[in-house]
Amino acid sequence: MKFYNRESELAELGKLYEQANDTARMTVITGRRRVGKTMLALEFARGHRSLYLFVSKKSESLLCDEYIEEIRKAFEIPVYGEFRHFRDVFALLLDLAKKERFTLILDEFQEFYAINPAVYSEIQHLWDVTKSKCKMNLICIGSVYSLMHRIFEEAKEPLFGRADRILLLRPFSIRNIQTVLRDHGKNDLKTLFDCYALTGGLPKYLEILASNGAFSYDEMLNFMLNEHSPFINEGKNLLVEEFGREYGTYFSILELIASGKTARTEIESILEIHAGAYLARLEQDYGIISRRKPINARPNARLLKYFINDNFLNFWFRFIFRNRSAVETGNFSYVREIIDRDYATWSGLMLERFFHELFAAGGNFNVIGSYWEKGNQNEIDLVAVNDLKKRLTVAEIKMNKTRINLDALKKKAEKLLDSYKGYEVTFLALGLEDAADYLEEGR
Repeated sequence: MKFYNRESELAELGKLYEQANDTARMTVITGRRRVGKTMLALEFARGHRSLYLFVSKKSESLLCDEYIEEIRKAFEIPVYGEFRHFRDVFALLLDLAKKERFTLILDEFQEFYAINPAVYSEIQHLWDVTKSKCKMNLICIGSVYSLMHRIFEEAKEPLFGRADRILLLRPFSIRNIQTVLRDHGKNDLKTLFDCYALTGGLPKYLEILASNGAFSYDEMLNFMLNEHSPFINEGKNLLVEEFGREYGTYFSILELIASGKTARTEIESILEIHAGAYLARLEQDYGIISRRKPINARPNARLLKYFINDNFLNFWFRFIFRNRSAVETGNFSYVREIIDRDYATWSGLMLERFFHELFAAGGNFNVIGSYWEKGNQNEIDLVAVNDLKKRLTVAEIKMNKTRINLDALKKKAEKLLDSYKGYEVTFLALGLEDAADYLEEGR
């Protein structure tokens, strides 16, 4: 699949590369696995001198042997002596950068924690001493969110404050997904929405589906649900390393959230644990969940729900992990029946997220959220506020918009409107067919 999007990231990397002509620059690219971090760095590095080094899980001395061979090839120079420590390899590269500007890409940078944690302080010392004298454009890529946050953003860590930029790479937007689909001959809203719901816009997933000609609902599920599918164990492969030995508890919490148990009290009641610390780590350390409050709620309000940020992980925990016994016995037809039965309900929540993202992309509102009252009463799918122009949009969202009663919606919004006196209010019934207007609006 060709390279899509990332114009702003490429522009930022270009600025830093130009600045590296005067003094070395360090950039961090992070984000969840499969989001396209390596592809972005390699796309940027095309056309100028660069060196790509992957930090694999092997001994430091073996890594150094591999890196020295890459340096010999990239710079066409003889390298003498024995290199057993990364600090010596890095010192060599800094010396080379005194003579010419180049980009050094260190991929899976967090893996040095397992190989030799001292590498980070060694890099820090060499960087501080040499930065002003060389022209290195250093890009550090990492997929384990918690470790990359720790390495570069915790004050006690040696590389704290060294990065000139930290780029958090996000999945493709709905419009980006639409561009990919159009390039593969798919131009209908249903395919766009299903692809958004099932992949979350992850470039790697889109690439896999594109290479297998699987973009419609049936094609995607037929491909995902078989014993050789790369998606079957994807959630586990992504998160076990993040969570470590306690992954079972984290997975149980995520399964419940994906299944609609979004309140802490519900989670604690079912699992019979104190979930506060787990939820806090899932939100703050791992960035996998977020908390949501009614749009006009006070800061200390207890009307709180949790949701999984990533669409694919939401799907994986809701349908694949939850039915892991059937998956492990290879009974994928059973799992498919469950999905076909429950997809309408699950995708209804995804459709709400779909419109929230479209409204945000339009740039017409400064606050976008949902609304509900105690006991989940008077739930409203979307509330969008423009405080500057005193405009308020209140919307109900359903796949079948004919089932929406605008009079009932106005009734549910009565208490909400007390917080927005003097605002011009628009009530909307939104179905998937209305997405076309908002897609065009943001172009």
